[in-house]
Order: sequence, then structure tokens, then C-alpha cells
Amino acid sequence: MKPRASLIYLASLAIAVAGVAAPTKPVASPPLLQQQGTARQLIVDGKPFLVLGAELHNSSASSLDYMKPLWPKLAATHLNTVLATVSWELIEPEEGKFDFTIVDGVIEGARANNLHLVILWFASWKNGKSTYQPLWVKTNQARFPLVQNEQGKSLNTLTPLSDANRDADARAFAAFMRHLRKVDGTKHTVLMIQVENEVGLLEESRDYSPVANQAFAGPVPKELMDYLQQHKDSLISEFRDVWAANGFKTSGTWTEVFGPGKPAGKEIPVRTLTPPMTEEEHETGWRKLYWPVDEIFMAWHYAKYVGKVAEAGKAEYNIPMYVNAWLQQRDHAWPGTYPCGGPLPQVIDIWHAGAPAIDILAPDLYVPEFEELCARFTRSGNPLFIPECHADSRGVANAIYAFGKHDGIGYSPFGIDRSAGGDTEFARGYDFIAQIAPLILENQGKGTMTAVLLERDGKPKTVRLGNYTIEARYSGRSFGPANANATPDCVAGLFIATGPDDFIIVGRGMNVYFASATNPSENVGLGTVDEGVYTDGRWVPGRRLNGDETPEWKALRFQADNYGIQRVKLYRYR
Repeated sequence: MKPRASLIYLASLAIAVAGVAAPTKPVASPPLLQQQGTARQLIVDGKPFLVLGAELHNSSASSLDYMKPLWPKLAATHLNTVLATVSWELIEPEEGKFDFTIVDGVIEGARANNLHLVILWFASWKNGKSTYQPLWVKTNQARFPLVQNEQGKSLNTLTPLSDANRDADARAFAAFMRHLRKVDGTKHTVLMIQVENEVGLLEESRDYSPVANQAFAGPVPKELMDYLQQHKDSLISEFRDVWAANGFKTSGTWTEVFGPGKPAGKEIPVRTLTPPMTEEEHETGWRKLYWPVDEIFMAWHYAKYVGKVAEAGKAEYNIPMYVNAWLQQRDHAWPGTYPCGGPLPQVIDIWHAGAPAIDILAPDLYVPEFEELCARFTRSGNPLFIPECHADSRGVANAIYAFGKHDGIGYSPFGIDRSAGGDTEFARGYDFIAQIAPLILENQGKGTMTAVLLERDGKPKTVRLGNYTIEARYSGRSFGPANANATPDCVAGLFIATGPDDFIIVGRGMNVYFASATNPSENVGLGTVDEGVYTDGRWVPGRRLNGDETPEWKALRFQADNYGIQRVKLYRYR
């Protein structure tokens, strides 16, 4: 061996040995969505994560001074995640000149209080209107055009049929995501991004600007028609019925393929009461689409626009992204009384076709039909994330139900500024859910877990889990000290099968009965019943329950004043 070659060999060997002796610590990948059985879970630093979130008011995160005293209160609410706004107008006050001071301050505030963030990108649209774009966009309508109504009047809404609108938004979002990767690409304080907010068109059923009218009179894009044909057998039923009613055409204009739109000259009211709707329409019509072609046309163009913005951001830093929906409902059933074109459950397929970069279509869920809307939003493989909802005892019950029944990724009441702190019903609820979160995450997607909601005046609910049927009945009874919150209007029951005859039951204000699902002639007895808690994911048993604490010696009893956990082993007898 030549001397020089020998030196090179020894140097190389030294480097190799050093590499073995002092391995570089791997950096965890950014947050992502990952399949577990039938569920998609949010993975953070290699582990599944349950978002116990709350959303700030829209303007809160625009001031670091406003946020400074609020951070400790948020932490005391037992959140693990705060949903906070980043607005286009503040980060790009002059075109091409970016200022991320507030972004960095919000991230630092969350980290200092051991909280994660979900960032809401308020840019082209918020609640169906355009108010968060910079002044240089607002004042140049020739370059950044607005939607027009049927009379040709401009509305305060950027049209989604404008490349200039979309590209300006996408450039700003890409710059933001590039900066986010730089400041958070290894620490992962930020878990997900909401792209825009409650997109869709208010006051009109579709855009009537000249460019929109031309597109509406033209053919349905081949890209959309190809998608519908490829997924024909698995389309959402409400949407498929519209296409079927018009003969499953594979090409044609929008009205040829999807039927007629809003009748000419028909005015859009602020609310759809009775009148203009009939009483029957008011109660049932919100589950379908009025003038569906208008909805489908706008959904396609909003999806394409938002999808391109999301693509630009993911090219810089690829973390999960979602869009949220202002829902159609009884008093807002006609398109334009709610934001037409948003990610409603009837047009999930349109959004999947137009915006593949969007990972989740998320309902802002304030309406009483909580169970129905959860089911409708978890079709076609869409994961359940609820970014806006109520913060009360019903909110706690809804969160447990969403996590247990629909493998929910996260839950987040709105406007937490006014109720942050540890001494609230919701804070106590989140503290309890955090205790059972590892158990929930372990069982999501495996068919070993389910849940029910029970109303004070509602009927019992029955579910099947394994070889047993489980009936839960609302009960307002408590046996401890008097408590003003001891009889909530709505409670949840969560059921997990840990073996053929073994169950963990989580509940409040209910009695639970078991029956054989395989042999009705058999009786089911309570072999053992233990109450307890989970500490750091470990079961810590408390009392062994029997007698008066197990009504009729065949039921589990959960007091109404707080959620509890019981583990039961069942047996059968004739």
C-alpha cells in the first residue's frame, strides 16, 4: 500500500469509527396523518396525538401584548393545542415584503406554555367574505376582481375564478410556510394548517361576473368528469343522486350535467324561514342541495383555488392541512344564506377531486344534529376534526363521542379567550379526556371502541361491541355533595373492549346494561367491577363496586356530577 493511500485509508476509517461511536440523533419527521386500521391519526414526533384544542377569537393573535397574559390561562384550561390566526394583511403589508414578527411571537408563547398550535391562514376568505387580504389587494379590484351578483353588483368577496387572486394568496402562503419550516421544522409546535376560513359565497348562489358566466356556460372540466367516472360507485349519495337525475352524463355544460340553477330573478334572503320555505322544507331541506349546479360549480372553483394555495405551502413545508365548513342548516338552507361552495358533506367528492392537497374537510359544528353531521363528514375516508364548537358540558360529551365513535383527530371550541382557566366545566372535561387519551388512541381504527350521546329526555342507546350489546340509559342521579352541574342535558358513554368478556366503560350520568349478542337465551352477569383512574397511561384501581353501586346487580352506575371510569369482566349464565 502506498503511503498516501494508507493515510487516506486511515482517515476514512477514523471518520467511519467516529460515526459509529457518536451517531447523529435522528430528527423526527414533521406532523403527518397515518393510517391505523380504519382510522387516520395525527402523528407528532412519531406518536399519535389527540388534539384537545380551543380556538382564539379572530383578532387575538394579532397582538403579542394581548396574548401575553392569556397564555397561562390557556394552559390552565388543560388544552394541549391552541388554534390561532395568521392573517395575510399583517405578514405582507407591502407586496413582496414579509414581516413574521407576530408569527414568531405566537409560536414562542405557545412553546413557553407547553402548548401546540394549529395555524388558521386567514387570507382570501373568512366566513364567506374577503376582509383579511392586504390593502394593496383590496384597493386594486382591476387586478384582484370580486364576485358579482346576478344584477352585476360587486360583493365584498374575491372571486375564486381569478388566477391573480389565487397566485397572490399562494405566494404569501408559500412564504409563510417557508418561514414556518425554518423556525419550527424541528420543534413541531405547529401541528396543522387551516387554509382560509369558511370559504364560500354569501348573498348569492353563484358568481355572476363575466368570467364566471363564461365558465358556467362552458363544459364541465374534463378533470372533474374523469374523477366522477372513476369514483362513480363510491360517490356521496346526495351528490350521486343529482348526477343520476340528469342521466350520468359524462360531458356537457354545467346545467346539462347537473341540472338547472337558481331561477332568474329569485332573491336570496338572509334566512330561510317559513316563508319563503314551507314548514316541511324548513325541517328537512337543509340535508339536500337547492339549485345543486350552483353549489357544485362554486365548490369546484373554491376547491381548485384553495387546493393550489395548499400545494404552494406544502411545497415549502409539508404538514397536514384542512378546510373548515360553515354548515347548511334549517334557517340557512339556500345557497347564499350559508357560504355556497364550501366543503359541505354533499360535495365532499368535488373537494376531493379539486383539492387533493387538502387532507381534511372539517365541520364547524354548532348545530344540534351533532351525531348526524359527524357521520356525514366521515364518509369517503374523510377524517373527523372539529375546529369550532361549543365549550360547555355538552361540548365535553361531544368531544368524547367524536373521539370514541368516529376516531376523531381533534376537537376545539371557539372563542376560548372569554372562558380560559381551570375552573370551568370544559377545563375539567379536558383534564379527564387527557387521562384517557392514550387509551382512545390505542383503540382508534381497530373496531374495539364505540360511543353514544345521551340526552336528558332522550331514549336509551344500544350499541354492539364484540359478542355483547350494550345499552346506556341517561340517569341524573348523584350521591355525593350537591352540585349545580350534576345533571347536564347531554352526556357521553365510551365503550372499549379489551378482551372477549372485558370492557372499559367511560361515562357520566348513565346506567349501563349488557346482553349477549350471540345467544339471547343466556344471561350476562357482572363478574367484577372496578372503578379507577389512568395515571400516565397506567390503570390505578379504586373501589371494587358491588351491591347498591351496581343497580339490580346487573348494571354499571355512573354518577351525574363527573365523568368516571369502570373496568368490568362479564360472565354468562342460564
